[in-house]
Order: sequence, then C-alpha cells, then structure tokens
Amino acid sequence: MRVSTINRQKCYKCYRPASSCMCSEVHKIGTKTKFVILMHPKEFKKVKNGTGHLTHLSLENSELFVGVDFTKHKRVNEIIDLYDSYILYPSKDAINISKSIPESQKKMAIFLIDSTWSCSLKMLRESKNLQTLKQMSFDAVKLSEFKIKRQPSEQCLSTIESVLSVLELLAKHNKEKIKASDFEEFLNPFRKMIKYQQKIISNPLSNAVRFKKRRERLE
Repeated sequence: MRVSTINRQKCYKCYRPASSCMCSEVHKIGTKTKFVILMHPKEFKKVKNGTGHLTHLSLENSELFVGVDFTKHKRVNEIIDLYDSYILYPSKDAINISKSIPESQKKMAIFLIDSTWSCSLKMLRESKNLQTLKQMSFDAVKLSEFKIKRQPSEQCLSTIESVLSVLELLAKHNKEKIKASDFEEFLNPFRKMIKYQQKIISNPLSNAVRFKKRRERLE
C-alpha cells in the first residue's frame, strides 16, 4: 500500500496553515488591562476555527498559556498576585461589567478560558488558583458572527468577540481609551477567517466538504 504525505507549512503566529494565514488582518490594540488567555490543549490543536491565537495577536498587553491545570503555573500565579485579577465566566456571583466596574488600586488582569464549555468547567475545577478569582460577566447584546461553528446558544460568543465586548465596556466606564476605528477593525482577522472557511465549504471538491458529508453519514 502506498502512503502519500503532504507537508503543510504553518504560520507559528496565528497557528493557521500558511496558505490561510490571518496575521496581515490583525489590528493590534494597546490596553492598560492585561488579558490572559488560558487555552485548552484541544483548542490549541484546532486549525480551522480557533480564535484564541487571533485574540492574543490583537492585544498588545496579553499572554497566552496552554494547559488544563494551572494551579502551580508560575507565571499565572505571578499575574494573579500582581494584578486585580478577574476571570471572564458567567455565574450568579459574577460582577456584571455592563453595569459597573469595581475600583482598585492595582491594574486589572482579565483571564479568559479558550475552550468548549465542558472543557472550561474541567479547567476551572482542576485549577485551584482560578477558583479564587472574582468572576466577571457582561450582558450579551450582540449575536455571534461565528457562522461556521454551531454555538450552544445565540448569546454565546467566540473568544475574540467576547474580548471586543469587554473592551467596549471598559472604554464606556473610562477604564480604557480606545479609538472607534480600533473597535471597528478588531474583528478583521476573525471575519476574514469565516469568509475563508465559507469559501472552502462552498467548494464541492474541498476536503472540508468531503469530511463534513462523511461525518453526517456516520451520524
């Protein structure tokens, strides 16, 4: 049996295939707030529709770490100690920043879990240090533009869309000074990624379509 292999070059910034690199679409925003993206290993392996890397590239003051249990993660614990730290996670006890943002003498750090809901729960359950963080949420007033991925509900947003909502609210409460043009361009790589995938899916000869149809038959 002959086995053929195809070596696909990858961009090690946006972690997409070089042929569909989105780095040129990234519009960086500088913020006083630090954003910390905690990415589940399964999310790290996604090529077609992951937005965690695009979010990291779009925020100058951000750091990204891959893992499940961050309890003993040195850098994560340093950030928690140095900043007034929150985790973006909806719960009945979460601080709703659509209404107000608490004052603090320290700079703010917002942790984001980049994963599915089930994996996010596991990450929170295993990361004892994350359990100590104040939880943050906002009123979802926009519908997701993530047309190539089925979301649990219409109010669920991708990581990069959630960050945009947070940035807009931070600016509204005078915690950040961000130009309107920065907000308008923030989702550029995300929207370009969606258009690219829609083009691939619409091509009946593409691997993506063949895989999708095969999976539907198996289901």
